[in-house]
Amino acid sequence: MKAVKTKVFDDASSALHDLKDGMRIMSGGFGLCGIPENSIEQVLASGVKDLTAISNNIGNSGRGLAKLLKTKQISAAVCSYVGGNPDLEQQMLAGEVEVELVPQGTFSERIRAAGMGIRGFYTPAGAGTPIAEGRETRMFDRECLFEVPLEADLAIIKAEKGDRYGNLWFKEAARNFSPLMAMAASLTVVEVEQLVEVGEIEAESVHLPGLFVDRIYQGSNYANDIEFELLSE
Repeated sequence: MKAVKTKVFDDASSALHDLKDGMRIMSGGFGLCGIPENSIEQVLASGVKDLTAISNNIGNSGRGLAKLLKTKQISAAVCSYVGGNPDLEQQMLAGEVEVELVPQGTFSERIRAAGMGIRGFYTPAGAGTPIAEGRETRMFDRECLFEVPLEADLAIIKAEKGDRYGNLWFKEAARNFSPLMAMAASLTVVEVEQLVEVGEIEAESVHLPGLFVDRIYQGSNYANDIEFELLSE
C-alpha cells in the first residue's frame, strides 16, 4: 500500500526548506494581527533576497515583515497601507523598494480572483485617478478600471488551530486575508498555535479546507504584539 505523504512538518525551518531568491510571497495579517511570526523569522534567517512581498501593510514599526525590509530582502511590495511602517516609507521614497499601492477592497478581490480562477474584473476604485492612466477602463453605471488577479509563489499564513489534513480555524479578526492568500498561491505553508487531530475541528467550524494547505506545522514562542495598547481608567 502506498504511503500517504504527510502535510505536517516539524517546524518553520523544515516547512520552508526550499525558499528561493526572487519569490513572490503573500503573508497574512492585518497590521500585526494574525501574522505568521515563525515563518517570517525563517524567511529572515534564510537570507533569500529580491522578494516581492504581498501583504496588507508589510509589517509595522520594525515588526513582522518590516524585519525583512531592514535586511533589504524585499525589493518590491504590493500592499494597501503604509501607515505605521517607517521602514517601508523610507525605502519607498529612496527608490529602494518598488511599491504598488492597491485600494484595500481591490487588494482582497485581486487575491480572491487568483484563487477562484477569475481572469480579471472591473471596479470603480481608482478610475479617473492617475493610477488609471494607460490602463483599460469600461463604462458601466460609472467608469470602472480593469484589475487582474494577484498571485504568489508562496503564501505564509497563521491560524489558531489546524489538523493534520490542513483544515484551519482562525480566531476572530486574525483570519483577515489569510484564507484568500492560501487559495491564491502555488504553495501554502501554515503555522498554527494548536495542531490537533482530524475531527477536533467540527466540519461547520472549518474556515479554510485543507485542500488549500500544502504544509502545516505548530509554531512556538509567539509575541502576539499589540500595535497600540489602549488602557481605560
